[in-house]
Amino acid sequence: MTILLDTVVGQATAIETLRRALGNDRVHHAYLFDGPEGVGRELAAFGFAQALVCERRSAPPAGPSLFGGAEAPADPADKSSACGACSACTRAMPRADAQGRPIHPDIVVLERGLYEPGLIGRKTPESQDISIDQVRTLVLARAAFGPHEGRAKVFIVRRAEELSTSAANALLKTLEEPLDRTHFILLSAHPDVLLPTIRSRTLRIRFAPLGESLVTKLLTERGVEAAMAATLAHRANGSIGQALALADATAAEAATSFTQRALAAVASKDFTLALDLAGDAKKAKAELEMHLAAFSAALAAEGRTRALAGDPTATAYAHRHELALRALRELDGNAAPALVVESMLSAMRAAR
Repeated sequence: MTILLDTVVGQATAIETLRRALGNDRVHHAYLFDGPEGVGRELAAFGFAQALVCERRSAPPAGPSLFGGAEAPADPADKSSACGACSACTRAMPRADAQGRPIHPDIVVLERGLYEPGLIGRKTPESQDISIDQVRTLVLARAAFGPHEGRAKVFIVRRAEELSTSAANALLKTLEEPLDRTHFILLSAHPDVLLPTIRSRTLRIRFAPLGESLVTKLLTERGVEAAMAATLAHRANGSIGQALALADATAAEAATSFTQRALAAVASKDFTLALDLAGDAKKAKAELEMHLAAFSAALAAEGRTRALAGDPTATAYAHRHELALRALRELDGNAAPALVVESMLSAMRAAR
């Protein structure tokens, strides 16, 4: 038995808000889960969806399950939690072999590039954003119908800031007048990139960075050696996802190399090293995102260390950290990777 909301750690306020909405039957039609990558936002989204489709959460009558097999009802006094055992709950679990999608027909995931072009009416892959074709196929085509199995219909949008303008506007029409028992959960590490009209129609739930001690504990539970876990947690900016990425030896080596080259480019007398690094940034966007996140975390960690030592250069590292975060936002806004890196390093050099 797996109750997904019970597995989210370090986000007590957010989870309590969601449980209270479930328990009081006051679930909003659209939520914006706001916070860094790798802090439990997506797990919470699937946990909330699991509770919404659960066959037993708000169904006191005992009897056979909709999909066969006798099941005792959940406590009818507690509507705040999925049972974790019914057919709907088990099918609401994201599957690793389906790119993190559940097999429950009433839980639909939207994400850039998640679907083959032909499945969403396209001839080319979604390389830059979540297209209007995906919204039309997965959302608008279903908007006029209720849940397939009678409980609720839930749309989960990963990295909602990647919605194209046309896709966001198309989604907005459904957000304004959703059907009963239809819910949207938008996930975003950069919610300010979303259209103001989208933000205004969603209830914002904030997910905070995880504490270093908790990230260290989670890493050690996954088999990372204690000293290494503490080092990675210090660099991970409160994200277990980032810490796990850094724990991968190959990824960690590449991220460290990027950080070293970036710092050398900032300190260099000319702009040659910066141009070289910007040129190498013409690669997979996901890889550059990880490198910039690691660079940002390294700058933040160094800034904290210098501040505690009373070193006045801590201010410069704090400024560089902000510039690295801005670069990440620009990359999320589909700016050209090479230009993002070049602009970031130029600004850091100008502020030396």
